[in-house]
Amino acid sequence: MTLRAGVLAVQGDVSEHASAIQRAAAAHDETAEVVEIRESGLVPDCDALLLPGGESTTISRLVHREGIDEEIVAHVDAGKPVLATCAGLIVSATDAQDDRVDTLNIVDATIERNAFGRQKDSFEAPLDVSGLDEPFPAVFIRAPVIDYVGEGVDVLAAWEDRPVAIRDGPVVGTSFHPELTDDPRIHDLAFFDSVES
Repeated sequence: MTLRAGVLAVQGDVSEHASAIQRAAAAHDETAEVVEIRESGLVPDCDALLLPGGESTTISRLVHREGIDEEIVAHVDAGKPVLATCAGLIVSATDAQDDRVDTLNIVDATIERNAFGRQKDSFEAPLDVSGLDEPFPAVFIRAPVIDYVGEGVDVLAAWEDRPVAIRDGPVVGTSFHPELTDDPRIHDLAFFDSVES
């Protein structure tokens, strides 16, 4: 099987995410074709989507301007997997607590931007993640905090008693940057567990 994974390529660690997706696929003796998404028309052909970090206001503005927003919502409505990291999680939420971010409403959560501090406050932490046997080396950079999750949203990991990884249906959202490590297990959890289930 070849997984066709779309990575929103407006901003963020596009190549790092692409590599992580390919490592996760290889662990299943499968291949992944990564498509960089900058315009509408590509999302409907994708098996999985990745919404990376960056600047949430910029990402929000561009996905709506290009008509990619409706395609992402339709992808989720079809039950296809999404991994939304850092700013991608902010844009995915029902409430970003910031009027400049026009959210996609695909994750029933309220997010506080930059809640873990500024760039200088970045840190790495071993996270116990539901579904993973060993702690995940999570990298937090200007990370948002998940203030609230709705009913039916699973908290997959928490740091200092605050949720930092959640699953809402086919969408996995993380406050941290799983692509900044050689460990592909978050991408595996989001994409291959969903695809195979």
